[in-house]
Amino acid sequence: MRRVHSRERSERVAWWTTGPGTGELRAEPLRDPGAGEVLVRTLWTGISRGTETLVLRGEVPASERDRMRAPFQEGAFPFPVKYGYLTVGVVEGGPLDGRTVFSLAPHQSRSVLPADAVTPVPAGVPARRAVLAGAVETAVNVLWDAAPRLGDRVTVVGAGMIGCSIARLAAGIPGVEVELVDVDRAKAPMAAALGAAFASPDDATPDRDIVIEASASPAGLALALRLAATDSDVVVASWFGSRPVPLELGADFHSRRLTLRSSQVGAVASARRERRTMRQRLALALELLADPAFDVLLSGPSPYTALPDVAAALAAGTDTGLCHTIDWSAA
Repeated sequence: MRRVHSRERSERVAWWTTGPGTGELRAEPLRDPGAGEVLVRTLWTGISRGTETLVLRGEVPASERDRMRAPFQEGAFPFPVKYGYLTVGVVEGGPLDGRTVFSLAPHQSRSVLPADAVTPVPAGVPARRAVLAGAVETAVNVLWDAAPRLGDRVTVVGAGMIGCSIARLAAGIPGVEVELVDVDRAKAPMAAALGAAFASPDDATPDRDIVIEASASPAGLALALRLAATDSDVVVASWFGSRPVPLELGADFHSRRLTLRSSQVGAVASARRERRTMRQRLALALELLADPAFDVLLSGPSPYTALPDVAAALAAGTDTGLCHTIDWSAA
């Protein structure tokens, strides 16, 4: 492994969001790891267009600011805040010396973390792809909540990073037919690469056994209710931030006996909570990332020095990538 001199270790570069769509790279002191801690040199971070875009825009509602805190966040919402939770790096020193690991660290060149806060990346998973571990872990939890059965017809509304991850995992269940619905027809090739059919909202197939809403759009949630078959489940994977979301609970909602339920990654799905820990769920997600099909979800890469431009584009909605990857190798 690359040996690092103590002078190099004495500081790090970190990305701070300081206003809507704006931020800065700051040099910060870096302490030595203590007992039970590891020093991790960052290789890649990923930026989700979902939660992190809300942070970049300053749209985290006051009522959710405590629950929305990332594990190693500094600062406070709305600004200034050092945020992020999709990080892959290499441990320098200690019992995990040289291991590539995933962590929930923010966007910064080095981190000192508790040893139990890093999860080794399996040898068959490239470091850049491993930044998707958070998305795939969410997809695992959503499917534990949705519980598709052999031969089910499953629709995922919203071809974002989470929706695409759910579609890929669901497509791997024998006999399950998956349709990915999105307003952007240009995502049809991506759906095909993930093993799912594609449909626009106007062409989506009705009478589905399970509908999973991952669009973060009120219109997407309304569509999910319309596509669900009688006595079926609609699982809401989106988090809508501070926006009010109207629901169509009149008409035939009751006569079709639909079940509307939430899924949230902050706790293991109730069906597995007594038998799986969050750490085991994350380890499973990393194992599933040996599948190269997930590479279609990655955009960029951009060097860490481009973060001001990347953040501005994400906040403005002009960066359409699902998970923009940031290369920290030169930091």
